[in-house]
Amino acid sequence: MKRREFTQLTTSAALASAAWWGGAAQAQASRPKAGTDFQVLDPRASVEAPAGKIEVVEFFWYSCGHCNAFEPALEAWSSKLPKDVVLRRVPVAFQDSFVPQQRLYFTLEAMGLVKQLHGKVFAAIHVEKKNLSTGEAILEWVVQQGVDKAKFLQQYNSFTVVTKVTKATQLQNAYKVEGVPALGIAGRFYTDGSMAGNMQRALQVVDALVADVRAGR
Repeated sequence: MKRREFTQLTTSAALASAAWWGGAAQAQASRPKAGTDFQVLDPRASVEAPAGKIEVVEFFWYSCGHCNAFEPALEAWSSKLPKDVVLRRVPVAFQDSFVPQQRLYFTLEAMGLVKQLHGKVFAAIHVEKKNLSTGEAILEWVVQQGVDKAKFLQQYNSFTVVTKVTKATQLQNAYKVEGVPALGIAGRFYTDGSMAGNMQRALQVVDALVADVRAGR
């Protein structure tokens, strides 16, 4: 979902998402080309992965239909990652109204609840049609999931989470993210569904770029 499209959470947007996801399914699996299938970052973006690890970043927004559609494929891909590759999820903020969901993700991360609740957030918004755009709505929902209210609020309002939100937006800008879902590789490369043809091929582009990084190219 591009920046200019982020308010279009309607049936038409859902149909557009489906087309964006699968409409270019016949895209050739040829060698990815810089400037066409991916961008080379200059300057490079920061990474958090330790030495010897290759960091792949997924930029996402919980309320984005494209991100919801991409989540199963990303999960399947990430379950087979080589030991030297780490996936890092980064929620974006194209405007201030996105911040509550950024804080939601980083709170789940701090509490060790991403595996348990990350997918359920997408389902709540896109299947159950819940509006989780405010801190109040988010708090009500997480309590319904059995999360301790006081512990959640402590993390949600913590300096650590606020700092992660700031760094997430800085990283989003460093990668020049214009739409989500999008993928960053090793602080050096950027791709998304629009560039690669669809998000399934974007993952193939990532695999090729990871191989280049591993080989020192």
